[in-house]
Amino acid sequence: MEGIVIKSTGSWYIVRRKEDRKIFNCRLKGKLRLDGRKTTNPVAVGDIVDIEPENETEASILNIHPRKNYIIRKSINLSKQAHILASNLDQAVLIATIVAPRTSLGFIDRFLITAEAYGIPAKLIFNKTDLLDESLLEIQNETIKLYKNIGYECYSVSSYNKAQIENLKGLFKDKVTLITGHSGVGKSTFINALEPGLNLKTGEISSVHLKGMHTTTFAELHPLSFGGDIIDTPGIKELGLVEMKKEEVGHYFPEIRKRMNECKFNNCLHVNEPKCAVREAVERGEISPERYESYLRILSGEEMEWKEWEVR
Repeated sequence: MEGIVIKSTGSWYIVRRKEDRKIFNCRLKGKLRLDGRKTTNPVAVGDIVDIEPENETEASILNIHPRKNYIIRKSINLSKQAHILASNLDQAVLIATIVAPRTSLGFIDRFLITAEAYGIPAKLIFNKTDLLDESLLEIQNETIKLYKNIGYECYSVSSYNKAQIENLKGLFKDKVTLITGHSGVGKSTFINALEPGLNLKTGEISSVHLKGMHTTTFAELHPLSFGGDIIDTPGIKELGLVEMKKEEVGHYFPEIRKRMNECKFNNCLHVNEPKCAVREAVERGEISPERYESYLRILSGEEMEWKEWEVR
């Protein structure tokens, strides 16, 4: 019997059976723990698995289907191992905010690069528009313009505006969507507005640092009544990138990837090489200086180490 993993709490996995959506608490067959996987969690939220019921509520996981994609991070406890946050995604959505707390352009770029690296379509939703005055609204509009020009879909909403949330339902319908973002950006409030029956716990903003307090401790898949599933994730404090070769970094910036074949040298890193089509595009204003600066910071090694997805 086939099912999808909707939550992992350590040694137990909660699986939703495909044929009737019945929920089972599952354990792995022993042999599956020794199949050479180099991650701390052999089974991840979003995995498609074969199960064998043992009684009305419990089952064994017999097989894990090959993943079409996944998002991975460094293990919190084991420095040389990785942890798969979620798998088999149709898209990844970052909830960002201009205020309380502000999502930096560098953070947005790292999210987009991570999604590009794993072949997952990425979209941006700017939340809390109800808190923006005229000057902040202008900043948000300029930020949206920047990413739309690259080719990313961007949306702006207030989670308290029912009409705006209703208009976004088509974005999630019949898709498996990872939703992530800093703690405090209103991720749980947004999900509750999208699917009111979930009643996810929402947190408060720390008055000291204007940062969110963590309310989600495990990645969890939730069904949508209008079709599809969303995977809610712990709030991210920092998002570091998996180590990659320097010459690969530019491939994850669509605007750089588009021009890199025009450079004089095949191994051009777009830093100070002569006749670099990418730097020329920056000078002409065709590539945003902010995005190019993000690229240089990553290339320099400042962003190359994993940082923890801090969960309290």
